Amino acid sequence: MSDSNLSYRKFVLGFAAFVVVAIYILRLFSLQLLSDDYRARADSNALMRRIQFPARGAITDRKGKLLVYNQPAYDIMVIMQEQVGVDTADLCRSLGITPEWYQRRMTEIKNTKGYSPYTQQVFMNQLSMEEFSSFQEKLFHFRGFYAQKRSIRQYSFPYAAHLLGDVGEVNQADIDADEYYRSGDYIGKQGVERSYERQLRGVKGSEILLRDVHGRIKGRYQDGRYDQKPVPGKNLTLSIDLELQKLGERLMQGKLGSIVAIEPSTGEILCMVSSPTFDPRTMVGRQRGKKHKELSRDPMKPLLNRAIMGTFPPGSTFKTSQALTFLQEGIIQPKTLFPCYRGFHYGRLTVKCHSHGSPLPLVPAIATSCNSYFCWGLYHMLNNRSNYHTTQEAMTTWKNYMVSMGFGYRLGVDLPSEARGMIPNADYYDDHYKKSWNALTVIHISIGQAEVTLTPLQIANLGATIANRGWFITPHVVKEVQDDTIASIYHQKRFTKVSRVHYETVVEGMARAVTSGTCRGAATSQYVVCGKTGTAQNRGFDHSAFMGFAPRDNPKIAIAVYVENGGYGAHFGVPIGALMMEQYINGHLSEASQHKAEVFANRRIDYGSYAR
Repeated sequence: MSDSNLSYRKFVLGFAAFVVVAIYILRLFSLQLLSDDYRARADSNALMRRIQFPARGAITDRKGKLLVYNQPAYDIMVIMQEQVGVDTADLCRSLGITPEWYQRRMTEIKNTKGYSPYTQQVFMNQLSMEEFSSFQEKLFHFRGFYAQKRSIRQYSFPYAAHLLGDVGEVNQADIDADEYYRSGDYIGKQGVERSYERQLRGVKGSEILLRDVHGRIKGRYQDGRYDQKPVPGKNLTLSIDLELQKLGERLMQGKLGSIVAIEPSTGEILCMVSSPTFDPRTMVGRQRGKKHKELSRDPMKPLLNRAIMGTFPPGSTFKTSQALTFLQEGIIQPKTLFPCYRGFHYGRLTVKCHSHGSPLPLVPAIATSCNSYFCWGLYHMLNNRSNYHTTQEAMTTWKNYMVSMGFGYRLGVDLPSEARGMIPNADYYDDHYKKSWNALTVIHISIGQAEVTLTPLQIANLGATIANRGWFITPHVVKEVQDDTIASIYHQKRFTKVSRVHYETVVEGMARAVTSGTCRGAATSQYVVCGKTGTAQNRGFDHSAFMGFAPRDNPKIAIAVYVENGGYGAHFGVPIGALMMEQYINGHLSEASQHKAEVFANRRIDYGSYAR
């Protein structure tokens, strides 16, 4: 064999050996330094990282009454790699679960995104102190199972369920949206619990524990040098008055609808009632899912927050916004007279109205809620060619006034799922009527009917805007956040397109409605009330609405009451609104008002008899 062949073979063998060694080195490097799986195996032999959950922030009302707090609870965790050989029958008996539930839960854990058999997974959550105490003494029998302390939400009162919201287990969308969450964590699902989740949740901590070869905890790794303490969530002070909320929910028993009250000077929501409601204390712990499913199947939709998610025709409460628009645009003056012969009549078109004096100027028109007056106002605006070149231009101007008053778009309340309502514009009618429409086609929007819809929150905000004579602050339910500030929009005044002088005229009309018009049921000798009824037409029985504020000067409360199928505004809206204003302004109800409250609390509406 030649020296050249021998050298070549040595080179080949040497290169092969080098490649093999290099592969082994790379593999070892990968396993020891790059592989999470290997690292998890190694760490799990001696160390266990345990999450320390922070206390969720407490929630109080504006007077400091505790509404939401925490109670200790325990999760049972499992490390799948370690629990092999556990007596599952004994485990099931100890936890009060069935073998079928055990098998189903184990399958769910293994199918969870990001699952690892070497890290702790939630097996069973939110055991109460009593449930855990009976299980704790047997825990050491079940290798691979551990207890993790956390807290469970508790609600002090059976009120304000829609506003407070609730807490439930995260879903995959929550985990994908925020790396803070892992499977088994909890998150606010609705209400304040959802919209202020980041402030309420706090920051997780962790502790690293040493384990022996049998998996038993032997203490903290390096005396806790690498532990991180959890940071508690921030406490919230809400703007609601619990006693007012309590009265509102009582008055709305047996009725569908909503009450929203606002402090005009701050935009703070004093109460937000949605009926039917439910007890928030039933939406906690492991029973939450079952209760949520039960409520979601109820045809009366108790989970729907009608105050911000329900959109309804505002009816005659909307006439105040029309008066303001017509005054600012110079379509009418306060002394402008329009006829009303039991309605608005033009050719074959009739918009009916009740009997009252005719012709009449603006203030009495507001006080008596004259349909004809506001129909004539819109008719003259949309046909005014001195101010607008086309009907479409006039309609756009009208729409811009409505938007400036907080209609047609979300107001921006600090709660999830707010609806925007509907304010039609020229493009909408051009498309719907193929550009063949005029003032008579859309005349019903002038009295808060046809395509116009608002949320009860928007109607209450209209009352607050009139009370302030032309401005409002975005309504909000959180008054203070511990060691933090609320968003700047909840401090800033938002002005409408209408001058203050015109608001004074509308205020006079609303005051006259209480002294001698459709809101006489709200009159009191203690302070001056300004109000406006609404009777919103519906496929079945009409809706009863009321919008108002008190006192007339330096108002403390603006309110909207909306009772579905309640008939005339004076039937339900006015008396309920009057009781709510009295409760807040005086801090209590008189003896006579207490009796009236009892009557209305017991007055039910049979919704089965109406074609809704």
